[in-house]
Amino acid sequence: MMAAVAGLGAAIGALGRYGMTRLIQRWTGNRWPVATLVINWLGCFLLGGVTGWQMTQLAAVLLGTGILGGFTTFSTFSHELVMLADQRRFGAALGYLGLSVGGGLLLAASGLWCGLHFR
Repeated sequence: MMAAVAGLGAAIGALGRYGMTRLIQRWTGNRWPVATLVINWLGCFLLGGVTGWQMTQLAAVLLGTGILGGFTTFSTFSHELVMLADQRRFGAALGYLGLSVGGGLLLAASGLWCGLHFR
């Protein structure tokens, strides 16, 4: 049953990522991976909140493993980072790496704090 819940959530998250990517790219273009950065940042914050909120296992699997697991994307981040380096855009690649990892960690911690204090 939990696998089905995670799978349903992942489908919802992937559809959300696709829609949000299209929307952000329409606003910002494709020159720099803003969409993936924003999506992953949001996912880090929300997963931190889900963790801090200490919800039921079913809800955590649906929201954390499923929806947020399908919404965020490490593989796209990695691919875009490699593409920036391949294009010899080393400053952009380092900036993307730093913002993604540093921002993700700060937002996950912020989400955890919010989840613990606003449940």
